Amino acid sequence: MAESPLLVVALAAGKGVRMCSSLPKAMHPIGGRSMLAHVLAGAAAAGAARTAVVVGPDMEPVRAEAVRVAPGSEIFEQAEQRGTAHAVLAARAALERHIGTVLVLFADSPLVEPATLRRMIGALDAGAHIAVLGFEPADPDGYGRLIVDELGRVVAIREDQDASETERRLRLCNAGAMAFRVPGLLDLLGRIGNANARGEHYLTDAPALAAAGGFVAVPVICSAEEALGVNSRAQLAAAEAVFQRRARARAMEGGATLIAPETVWFSHDTTLGRDVLIEPNVFFGPGVAIEDGAHIMANCHMVGARIRSGARVGPFARLRPGADIGPAVHIGNFVEVKNARLEAGAKANHLAYIGDGRVGAGANVGAGTIFCNYDGVEKHFTDVGAGAFVGSNSSLVAPVKIGDGAYIGSGSVITRDVEADALALERSAQDVRPGWAARFRRRKQRPRKGP
Repeated sequence: MAESPLLVVALAAGKGVRMCSSLPKAMHPIGGRSMLAHVLAGAAAAGAARTAVVVGPDMEPVRAEAVRVAPGSEIFEQAEQRGTAHAVLAARAALERHIGTVLVLFADSPLVEPATLRRMIGALDAGAHIAVLGFEPADPDGYGRLIVDELGRVVAIREDQDASETERRLRLCNAGAMAFRVPGLLDLLGRIGNANARGEHYLTDAPALAAAGGFVAVPVICSAEEALGVNSRAQLAAAEAVFQRRARARAMEGGATLIAPETVWFSHDTTLGRDVLIEPNVFFGPGVAIEDGAHIMANCHMVGARIRSGARVGPFARLRPGADIGPAVHIGNFVEVKNARLEAGAKANHLAYIGDGRVGAGANVGAGTIFCNYDGVEKHFTDVGAGAFVGSNSSLVAPVKIGDGAYIGSGSVITRDVEADALALERSAQDVRPGWAARFRRRKQRPRKGP
């Protein structure tokens, strides 16, 4: 069968009242990415040629997110929330222009795998007119039931509140997503009524209407994890847990060692090379890439950072956006790096802040060193040359350049450039007063006179 162009209609109009949030439901993040972005990324991986996103009134963040993630998306507004079929029809203009497969997805179901979406499309390629995503939960209470005939075709979907006692005993439930290759789809959707407990136009009525018209609807089964819908904070946490289990499994399958996998938290875009070692209690925010052989020690937090091959980070290190940790670099405990590059073999082993700067190859940044990068209005750059040595408890006041091989004496406040191989030392004179401490203690220990 010739390939049929795919239009994905993503329903993202939910307000998320049960989330108790001013943020639209589709914008709540999982793995550092909005649920809507997860759904649109899955649609793209499944081969979407066009995307339509249905939003509610005053949902500018959702509109902006759709365009950011899928720049060619068309945005449609569902002015009144009158059910899922009504929501799909809000994208009528996109449906009228499209000839081919239509896949309807829900922005609050972010865990459906692209492979599952492709199986739904494959069911249409095999001759079905509708593919209905279904699953078998441990407890089906509350879910719509898929009613199938003796040939295994879906003849109806019954919402839980409208189901009979016999239908409620069925185990196969509706996961939400549907794929259509039906002539006259708009006519089919337009004939969906609202004679149900909530008075809404349910997309789930489409298979029964299709069957009555001689069309074939079939179930495509996914896991209960994929079918997880997010309508509350507790369900959001459950979806995050599923995402993290998947990410940890992929990391280990790809050649990384996670000593305590359940304590490592990944973002949707974390990349790990081979033979990376990750100790317990590590958090990867968005934009982190780790190359082969790097070692991430316990209790580190990273966002927007690159850790290159053979580098060692931690324990208790914080890498912020723009941190570029070069090959064989050592970043130690309680070191923070922001928008700075540390070149091959450089070291900052303890208690330092390196922000808006460069540390050259083989240079050493001592304990307590601060890159004073902010003057209260602007950020400034600090450049530490290759092989330089910055003594402990030094303050480098940007903009400043420390030349290759230069030596900064401990406790110095450096405000001017230091040439290569020079010693820079900035301290007030040390005043030593012999016997002062003993005299001080004696004074304090004298009996006090009464009033």
